[in-house]
Amino acid sequence: MRATQAKLDYLAARLLESEAGRLYPSAARMVFGEGAPEADLVVVGEAPGAEEDRTGRPFVGPSGQLLDRVLAKGGLPRERVYICNVIKRRPPGNRDPSPEEVQASLPWLHAQILLLQPKVLLAVGKVAANTLAATEDLPIGALRERKNLIFEHTKLPQPIPVVATYHPAYILRSLEHGSRELEKFARDIKKAIRISSGHEVQVLPVGT
Repeated sequence: MRATQAKLDYLAARLLESEAGRLYPSAARMVFGEGAPEADLVVVGEAPGAEEDRTGRPFVGPSGQLLDRVLAKGGLPRERVYICNVIKRRPPGNRDPSPEEVQASLPWLHAQILLLQPKVLLAVGKVAANTLAATEDLPIGALRERKNLIFEHTKLPQPIPVVATYHPAYILRSLEHGSRELEKFARDIKKAIRISSGHEVQVLPVGT
């Protein structure tokens, strides 16, 4: 565990000096990621928001608080997962990152995942899900329904299952219309927790 954390700290220091670490001069700080280096479940979001930019920590605003509550209700508190984003700095005006910005950040996200080697990746939001599963700009609703989403890398012994779900910011906005989307969000997270604990097997595509 300590060895993995030391490698993550070294990676974060190198990232600071890279193109991805210098994106968006308007951002206050880099948000690398945090959590348990031995985590079986890694949560990947799109990019830091205002509170994350202020604190340097991922998912600590209202969206993060909702994510924490749903994780805890599923039996996996925040301190037992690892949380990061595809993009490590806050885009100006909270805009979506461009494909070029995602590509600049991708090697660093891959390096994080290779160090952590979790049992499952929980992708929150369209950008994170398409990035991890290497799909072409599919809507999150379609990604949620896809079977056997995986993250593949030549340095991994086997693919890592990906569970795609809505971004908690979307869930917060949808609550005024009822709890249906929140229930879907909670089901997705519980599925990821079951896979991480070995209680649900995600069948990988033939040939992987």
